[in-house]
Amino acid sequence: MLTAILTIILFCIMIIPHELGHFVVAKLVGVQVNEFSMGMGPLLFQKQKGETLYSVRLLPIGGYCAMEGENEESGNPRAFNNKKVWQKIAVLLAGAVMNVITALLVMIIAVTVSGIPTNTLDSVVKNSPAEAAGLRAGDRVVAVNEVKTSGWMEVVQEIDRDKSGKEIRITVDRDGKKQDCTVQPEYSKKEKRMMVGIACRQSHNIFTCGRYGAAATWNLNKLMLKSLKMLFTGQMSRNDLAGPVGMVSLVNQTATAGAVPYLYLAALICLNLAYVNLLPFPALDGGRIIFVMIRKITGNMISDDMEGKVHLAGMFLLITFAVFITWNDIMRLFG
Repeated sequence: MLTAILTIILFCIMIIPHELGHFVVAKLVGVQVNEFSMGMGPLLFQKQKGETLYSVRLLPIGGYCAMEGENEESGNPRAFNNKKVWQKIAVLLAGAVMNVITALLVMIIAVTVSGIPTNTLDSVVKNSPAEAAGLRAGDRVVAVNEVKTSGWMEVVQEIDRDKSGKEIRITVDRDGKKQDCTVQPEYSKKEKRMMVGIACRQSHNIFTCGRYGAAATWNLNKLMLKSLKMLFTGQMSRNDLAGPVGMVSLVNQTATAGAVPYLYLAALICLNLAYVNLLPFPALDGGRIIFVMIRKITGNMISDDMEGKVHLAGMFLLITFAVFITWNDIMRLFG
C-alpha cells in the first residue's frame, strides 16, 4: 500500500508541475484552454470555471492541457495555432522548465532533510583514539597535519591519507582558540579506511542546502545528458529502460531506504521527463517546437490538420513504445 501511495505521489510530482507550466503560460499569452486534466482514463471529477473544464481522472499516469487549435485548425483568435511563434514556443517549453524547477526544489528538500556534513564534531566514540587524544563534540577541525580542512570530506581524506598508522596532528577550533591533538588512527575493516572515532555535525541551513541542492541538480542534469547519449549511440540496452511498472519497482526499493533516496529518485525522474519531452519527436513538446519553427520558415506549406495528423501518428508510436517498455518491465520483474 505504501509503495502504491508513493508511486502516485511520484507521478503527481512529475505531471502536475509539467501540465501546470503549459497551462499558466498558455493563459498568460492569451491561449484558450478548453480542458485542464490531472490523470488519464475514466473521469472522477470535473468542474467548469470560465472557459476551462478542470478534471481529475482515474489513472495518475499522465495529464493534459487541451488548448484550442492545438491539433486542428481554428478560426478563434485565441487559438494556439493563431498565436505568434514566440508565444507557441513559450507555451511548449513551459512544461519542461517546470519539471527542471521541480527537480531543483525536490533536491533542495532532499539535501535539507539529510543535512550537509560539516567539519564540526557531533560526537566522539567512547574509548576511541580521538577520545584518548582529547577531541570533544563541538570541536571544529581546521587542519589535519597542517593541511587546512574546510569540509568534512577533507577531514576524512586527510585522516586516511597515510595507511601506515602513524600519529597525526588534528588542529581544532575550540571556543575560538586553536588546539592541536595528536591522534593514532586505526584501520577499520568495515569502512576500509583509517579512522579515529569521530562523527560530524550535519548542517540544515536552508541557504547552504540550496547551494548544494543546485549543484546536485546540475550533476543529475549531466547524468541525464550522458544517459540520453548512451541511449542513442546504442551503449544502453533495452533492459536499462524502465516504464511505469519499472518505476513502481524503483519506488519500492527507494522507499525501504528512506525519504532521501525517494526524493533523489523523484528529482531524477522529473529531469528525465523534461528531457524526453524536449526530444524532436512528433507529439512531444520538442517535436511541436520543431513544427512551429518549420512552419515559420515554410509558411502555409503545412496545414494545422496535417500537423495534427503527424502528432497523432507520433502519439500512436509513443504508446506502442510505452507498451513495449511496460512488457519489458513485467518480463524483467517475473522473468
